[in-house]
Amino acid sequence: MTLSLARRAARFPDRTAVVDISEKRLYAPSETIHEDRITYDGLSTLTDWLGARLAGLGIESGDTICLVSRNRVTSLALLFACRRLGATLAPISHLLTPVTVERPFDVLDPDLVVAEPAQRDLVRSISFDRSVTLPDLAEVDPADRWRGDSDSSRPLLALHGDDGRPVTTFSERTLESNCIAAVLTWGVTQDAVAPIPTRLSAPDGLVRLALPVLYAGGRLLLDRAFDPGDALTAMAAENATHLSGRTSVFRDLAGDADGEFTAALESVRCVLPDAAVDPALLDPYRDRGIPVSRVYGVLECPTILAGSAVASGGFAGTDDGDGRDGAAETASIGRPILDCRVRLVASDGSVVEGAGSGTLEVRGPVVADGRLGGEAGSQPADRWVDTGQSFERDEHGRYALE
Repeated sequence: MTLSLARRAARFPDRTAVVDISEKRLYAPSETIHEDRITYDGLSTLTDWLGARLAGLGIESGDTICLVSRNRVTSLALLFACRRLGATLAPISHLLTPVTVERPFDVLDPDLVVAEPAQRDLVRSISFDRSVTLPDLAEVDPADRWRGDSDSSRPLLALHGDDGRPVTTFSERTLESNCIAAVLTWGVTQDAVAPIPTRLSAPDGLVRLALPVLYAGGRLLLDRAFDPGDALTAMAAENATHLSGRTSVFRDLAGDADGEFTAALESVRCVLPDAAVDPALLDPYRDRGIPVSRVYGVLECPTILAGSAVASGGFAGTDDGDGRDGAAETASIGRPILDCRVRLVASDGSVVEGAGSGTLEVRGPVVADGRLGGEAGSQPADRWVDTGQSFERDEHGRYALE
């Protein structure tokens, strides 16, 4: 398999890749978007368009591009453009402050900053003078030849923590491993339709579900900033199949539990709340018979544990409490995803065997390839990464937050 967008465009050019559910139209060249949606062929065309203009600005293999933007289709296209250039994309959260936004830039040292106009004030607070807005890219003369050499081990994506630090890098190979794991864990297929209420600059927004859906040839519902009303309307209209998010998402969507909420959930096959979501907030989803798969991950590995399994026919259920009732049972997260090895380490440094408790550590091909700033060049996939979180493991191999 491959992350190649061009191959998907060649395979199903007219299939919708992204539906923009924001109030205003996306930034994109003409003839690529029909109203509020873009096909795989259109997304590939936009990727070519952006790549040629980035090359026209002198971006080449090995360079780093920072993107300061809310959720836009250009955020996705820029990632694939960087793949074709051999460059690294570093999405910067628009929720950072003028103080904290300096943190990722201190270690990224980008060659170019791309920003949406709405983030001009945030960009001005950065000690960096080479920036361009998304609309201004249309004025750049494209380079005739801009494709870089293919190296699946080179950093393709750099993500930062919620407060701007740390910064970890993911190669194409690592991102593809995460996509495959998600496809097999949650039954993500070409008919998958998923809203992305979490920002694409966050690992659980981009790596946990957005990229796997595109990898499988599915459809994303993209809102510039999460709005529960827009999300519910789009989910019902587009027959959403997967819902992932943090506490605010599940709390706000269920605010109208008897109206649009019910209609929006009719086609949903599984719900993927972050492990930090209060189990009580998930009752409206469980009450409608929707399998709930709680998910735990960290910056270095966006998905480590998940409470779901997939049979040949699709999503098969969750590990939450082994089907038993009771709030205590919903504390269970589940088992490690594919290609993710975990272990528990006791306070004395010994590895816990069998049932027991300890700090969770992770390794494997789904783990980030390195950390910038202090640990540049390290290979977490070849060593155990400490999550800093204590878990309990039962006799069946299920993990629960302590």
